[in-house]
Amino acid sequence: MNKLFSSLLLMYTLSIVVCLSACGQGKNEPPPPPPPPAVVIFKTPDEWKKVLSADQYSVLREKETEKPFTGKLLYNKDKGVYKCAGCGNELFTDEMKFDSHCGWPSFDKEIAGGKIKKIEDNSLGMHRTEIVCAKCGGHLGHLFDDGPTATGMRYCVNSESLTFQKEMAVAEATKTKNNIDTITLGGGCYWCVEAVYEMLDGVKSVESGFSGGTVVNPTYREVCMGTTGHAEVVQIVYDNKKTSLDEILKVFFTVHDPTTLNRQGADEGEQYRSVILYRNNEQYKTAKSIVDELNKRKVYENPVVTQIVPFKVFYKAEDYHQDYYSQNQEKPYCKMVIQPKLEKFEKLFKDRLKKTGN
Repeated sequence: MNKLFSSLLLMYTLSIVVCLSACGQGKNEPPPPPPPPAVVIFKTPDEWKKVLSADQYSVLREKETEKPFTGKLLYNKDKGVYKCAGCGNELFTDEMKFDSHCGWPSFDKEIAGGKIKKIEDNSLGMHRTEIVCAKCGGHLGHLFDDGPTATGMRYCVNSESLTFQKEMAVAEATKTKNNIDTITLGGGCYWCVEAVYEMLDGVKSVESGFSGGTVVNPTYREVCMGTTGHAEVVQIVYDNKKTSLDEILKVFFTVHDPTTLNRQGADEGEQYRSVILYRNNEQYKTAKSIVDELNKRKVYENPVVTQIVPFKVFYKAEDYHQDYYSQNQEKPYCKMVIQPKLEKFEKLFKDRLKKTGN
């Protein structure tokens, strides 16, 4: 009798342990969320809400799921490219899409190049693989291995996570895109550098921000403390049919002093260093060639100390730093520091100024 009682007691104890293990040691305690993926584009919730619709935000940023058979792209048959609705990252083509009858757009593979990240998802009592945009971290949907095509995969994606660009538009966009390039430069206070490049013909946009440091999405105050390793930089998007990297760098070396280490005038600190952050070998060679030539010809009394380093990530500065000069022309700093740089630029590059309305 004692043996039977002991056996029953052991079985009961084991069943309690198994039950608690399966339930995560508590009735309503959800499993811990997976760590967020490293992303190239980072925005605060408020910044995302400004660029996404309410439905897009709930899916991309809050990981909600749209109702089945309601998505605007579910039955789309046009030829073209499906992009992340948050950042424009190209994810799928029409050739990868198939009818899965599951209620959401489905694809059997993704565009090559690490466009999508896969994350283990144990929410809702299920074991699944979440898929997110590798560029902005936006939630796309889930990946299953029950696809009917040769890949055996089914990327089940919310329509709200996607935008679609038709084939004809893709060809036109590709043609235009091939003319557009980006370079990131640090030449002291970014208010000064931004104001100059906003006047150069061929420059599409200029944003002030931070790059070259170790802290993710630093604030202006943190960078000013000199503990993040970032430089104040401007990110310049330009049309290489109207200007060139060579010209952009010539402007760069004209409107700041590249011979003073971690200093521009009264602005002193590592954040004010002179730096070129290149994105490819062509940009590196152009920058290196110009620096070598400046030193060889002894254009400056002292050697050029401009750093030439690979670009990693750009963090946009707070809104009040953008387009600073045009918004604050009457302030002493703008009159005493920025205005002389603009006058010098206008004098030396008068034929390269943007025309009114550009």
